[in-house]
Amino acid sequence: MELTGKQKRHLRGLGHGLKPIVSVGKQGLTKTVIEQVDACLTVHELIKVKLLEGGPAARGEAAQQLTQRTGSALAQSLGRTLLLYRPHPEKPGIELPG
Repeated sequence: MELTGKQKRHLRGLGHGLKPIVSVGKQGLTKTVIEQVDACLTVHELIKVKLLEGGPAARGEAAQQLTQRTGSALAQSLGRTLLLYRPHPEKPGIELPG
């Protein structure tokens, strides 16, 4: 899923006040973490994922793996925090600009 610059800006604005709801720790991107991210995306559409200090995955690598495995798009990568977006399959709640 690819986002335009305008869509990314819109999602960054929506995600500004969000708190990270998934943390990736020392174990890295385990199957459980990916399943949790997938479930949270289905419910919330837009989530923040925190990569904890000392984790084995680099930010870029973790972002790439998460987006590929969950079918989501990276709206922002800031520090050790990723903002991921995936529209709800039936009733999208976030309307992206054209």
